Amino acid sequence: MPKQKTLAQAYEECEVGGMFKDQELVEIDKINTIIQISQTNISVAEQIKKSLGKTSLEWSVVYKLYYDAINGLADALVRFDKKKIPNHQCLFAYLCFKFSELDLSWDFFELIRTKRNGLNYYGTLINYEDWKKAEIQFKLYIKTIKEELNKKLTK
Repeated sequence: MPKQKTLAQAYEECEVGGMFKDQELVEIDKINTIIQISQTNISVAEQIKKSLGKTSLEWSVVYKLYYDAINGLADALVRFDKKKIPNHQCLFAYLCFKFSELDLSWDFFELIRTKRNGLNYYGTLINYEDWKKAEIQFKLYIKTIKEELNKKLTK
């Protein structure tokens, strides 16, 4: 298993690698669509959760929906900097580095990114305990990013 990069290492590697793609415009319609899709992911996850037992395989789906929501919201926020970042690790590195005032944990983003990658690429299921370990921070960070997005949208 590769050693986890620090925030500074990941940010520098992404910057040098040209992963922070400049955009000409801040596309408010696109940002609003991304926010709506993220909110839909959260709503669907909340509906699924209501009927799950602790041993259900569907906790993987709940986790992934929340991951997709937070990833989308992060994407929407960095678009206000006229950036498009196609790599998830680079997106989260940019978010943590450039929006340090939001006090977001790089380690949390690396945890959820690698969990999601395990599910998508290596067949590693996510269980109820994995979800419970991340749930509060998912919800807090989603709320924090949405508040920042609302500030930018109302300017």
